[in-house]
Amino acid sequence: MEKEIIVLGIESTAHTFGCGIASSKNKILTNVKSVYKPQRGGIHPREASQHHQKVAPFIVKRALDNVGMDIREIDAVAVALGPGLGPCLRVGATVARAISVHYNKPLIPVNHCVAHIEIGRAITGLVDPLVVYVSGGNTIISAFAGGRYRVFGETLDIALGNCLDTFARETGIAPPYIVEGYHVVDYWAERGKEIIDLPYVVKGQDVSYSGLLTAALRLYSEDPKKLPDICLSFREHAYNMIVEVAERALAHTGKRELLLTGGVAASPVLREKLKIMCADHNATFRSVPLEYAGDNGAMIAWTGLLTYLNGVVIPVEKSFIKQRWRLDEVDIPWRKQ
Repeated sequence: MEKEIIVLGIESTAHTFGCGIASSKNKILTNVKSVYKPQRGGIHPREASQHHQKVAPFIVKRALDNVGMDIREIDAVAVALGPGLGPCLRVGATVARAISVHYNKPLIPVNHCVAHIEIGRAITGLVDPLVVYVSGGNTIISAFAGGRYRVFGETLDIALGNCLDTFARETGIAPPYIVEGYHVVDYWAERGKEIIDLPYVVKGQDVSYSGLLTAALRLYSEDPKKLPDICLSFREHAYNMIVEVAERALAHTGKRELLLTGGVAASPVLREKLKIMCADHNATFRSVPLEYAGDNGAMIAWTGLLTYLNGVVIPVEKSFIKQRWRLDEVDIPWRKQ
């Protein structure tokens, strides 16, 4: 009987400090996290890192307590080394290095973007999907080919999640960002009745959101009473751009599955749009469950497990963070197709 391999994973790329534990026999054993919530504006990297420093020992302990394990019982520790915010990444890296050195455990480097994809594949059961990865910091259309996840389209400026959150903050409708299960922009959009013409920027397989954001904020400043219609128009333009490039990539790659992952995968509106598009192409659509849509430690633990089982570890002295570590720079040895 093969020995069960247990990997502890640490996520701290942005606003979340998370810790998960994955098993070679039972996949995800636990998933614990704490989210930094800024008092004003967006994520302040230094403040977020201070939050992570305070909660790190408690989150790691809670994850271990949830599965009744001593830290000495894990086989390896995985950490997201990028992409992300420098001060935040350093906290997770420091914690993971300390565990690795003190308990003599192998250290596993994990790319945050790869982890979002792999947790999605593991939970949904999809084998070889086209991936629509949309979050606060990333907007990528990707598919596996030639040993790596290749990028078939991405944002040219700001990410979809950042675009939505910035509009919500600037118009004063957030925080909170989630209202009755909807992103606050989706929530207000459901009350809109008229679609207003806004910039719709698709350049080949890439999208651009900065012009859309600027135009929507200008409309709001001119007539705040039109907020529902502006939100509806803003939402429809933003999501339809993603659906368009995803549909083109689906046709180009010939994939028969589509996976929606990342924080914006929590939007039921975007999920429905992509589901309808996939039905038109006889493709299977799946979205990562809400628990794993946003940043979390479980996705780092699971991807770390896959990495470790394929012999990939990193010396502590070489475990540098990589703020701009692209998805398509990472070899994926556990995938054969």
